[in-house]
Amino acid sequence: MQKLGVVEDTLFIPMLGRIYASGHCPQIIYDKKALELKEKLPSDLLGNGSQSQYTLLASAARSANMDRFIQEFLMRKPDGVIVQLGCGLETTYYRCDNGKTRWYAVDLPHVIDYRRELLPEPERETYLAGDAFSKDWIRQVRTDLPDAPILVTAGGLFHYFEEDKVISLFCMLRQFGDIEVVFDTVNKKGMAMMQKKYMKQVGHADAQMFFYVDSAAELARKIGGGPTDIMEEPYYRYIPKNGLKLSTKVSMAVSDRFCMVKMIHLIL
Repeated sequence: MQKLGVVEDTLFIPMLGRIYASGHCPQIIYDKKALELKEKLPSDLLGNGSQSQYTLLASAARSANMDRFIQEFLMRKPDGVIVQLGCGLETTYYRCDNGKTRWYAVDLPHVIDYRRELLPEPERETYLAGDAFSKDWIRQVRTDLPDAPILVTAGGLFHYFEEDKVISLFCMLRQFGDIEVVFDTVNKKGMAMMQKKYMKQVGHADAQMFFYVDSAAELARKIGGGPTDIMEEPYYRYIPKNGLKLSTKVSMAVSDRFCMVKMIHLIL
């Protein structure tokens, strides 16, 4: 297995969440490919009982939310392209591919190497090793598909970077045509809670976090020039709650009530 850094090592968190949800809460997400990979993951991960149902489903909910945005985008723009930044071990292609979409998965070189070990590149998904914040990947996509509409997803990525770096990425992407971005984020209160409880429970209390969004409108102002559209929604709004533990339902309700975690959709 490739040696991973503190932040890169968090790539296992969403995979474990999807495996848990597939077995216990398939109404949220069912991921056949994740279940197939279960035995190939490091054995110490699967035996870690420190996570609560809520932390496991917080990860699964991110994938479920991303699936919904991707499917809606491809309904609006059937010739669209999906680019996943910080792809880690995401298996979105296997859940959402419509049989013709071009997919790109971007992550650091050693993460891509490990991804290839577990998930060899499928027919229409291209793996790009590199920095999510550089122009290299978008130049490659635009070389391959000069005019296609693009949806860029960034699941669990931006938390770990300074605000200026994230905003610079949005500004850079504007130079490359028809692009939408969807990502998950937290507000300031949500970040404090995430660092205090969530990251500790999932075994990554040492992962530093920086980026948060209190207001989508304020984010638009910081990007400058005004995205043509910006939307934010509470993270658990569309997540089925039936069958969940009461403590999980309460945590989700509190999070949504105070917009502690949210999804943001930008049309640049």
